[in-house]
Amino acid sequence: MKSLYITSVERYSGKTAVCLALGRHFQEKNIKIGYLKPLSIQPRLTGGKIVDEDAAFVKETLALDTPLADLSPAVVTHELLEERLAGADENLMPKVQDAVKAAGKGKDLLLLEGGGSLREGYVVDLPTPQVAKTLKSKVLVVVKYRDEIRLLDDALTAAARLEKSICGVIINRVPKSEIRFVNEFAKPYIENHGLHVFGVLPEERVLAALLVDDLIDAMHPEILTDCDTNNIPVENLTVGAMTTEAAMTRLRSQRHPALITGGDRIDIQIMALESNASCLILTGGLEPRPLIVKYADERGIPVLMTHLNTLETVKAIDGVFGKTRIGQLTKLDHFQQLMNKHVDMDAVLNCLEL
Repeated sequence: MKSLYITSVERYSGKTAVCLALGRHFQEKNIKIGYLKPLSIQPRLTGGKIVDEDAAFVKETLALDTPLADLSPAVVTHELLEERLAGADENLMPKVQDAVKAAGKGKDLLLLEGGGSLREGYVVDLPTPQVAKTLKSKVLVVVKYRDEIRLLDDALTAAARLEKSICGVIINRVPKSEIRFVNEFAKPYIENHGLHVFGVLPEERVLAALLVDDLIDAMHPEILTDCDTNNIPVENLTVGAMTTEAAMTRLRSQRHPALITGGDRIDIQIMALESNASCLILTGGLEPRPLIVKYADERGIPVLMTHLNTLETVKAIDGVFGKTRIGQLTKLDHFQQLMNKHVDMDAVLNCLEL
């Protein structure tokens, strides 16, 4: 049984999406796939057991037979961290090794999802370089484009830390304006330093989009409408501190906008509803007129009211933009198409000698 350890240089780079897209692609080639996340710092209580936050979606997507609680053998909770800092020195590596044997039984390839960054895991003695080396896994690193210099430094840093374990990188979320630089200059430079670049994925705004439910989680607002908030995308924010005409121009030029405005700006609220905004976010705890709520319900547009002021609201939402997880099949399907088009999947298989 072979194993591929998929990790990233920093969090929210697309690691889970790459892991799932590779898994589905390999399954289509009749390769028996297993999955494990050796270390998780995103605990969630499910069915009375502590599991990784993404475990249920991963299990369903890859049709895994591994029990949910076994998909991540080492989940770092606040209690575990306190015990560790108080002097407990339990060696978690044998637990990880046992889980790898169980998850890989009868499989051709075990996908191991690493930490959100190469910094994670040291406090519990499970850093990515050590785990990959112990498990004799090849490592694929997802490098998110941040700027020209950091792209090169991130790729070379990953190679230096992982040494012989690394088999290559996938460069993700490259803005269209930077595609030429990455393909013509960065990729050849990285490969001239002995590191294979399996693919370059362009940035897609829809993949970074939030859902209205994500906004609710970020702000904890009062939901004034009765309409459904599920699966409504939000790709842009517009602050309604402007004239109605200016706001209309802005909203009509954006895909799936959310309008942030005061509860007393009825002119902009009506205009946003007529423009089919994804939702209205009313700040300062000012309730809108009942006709606004009624009209919004009729159009299926959620109205959220928060006691935060406009600046605080924008800050709260900006904190989660671009940091969404792939836990939606529509997003994963879109990402799968990108992977199939821009990543050399056969080269990944050759790296694993499959």
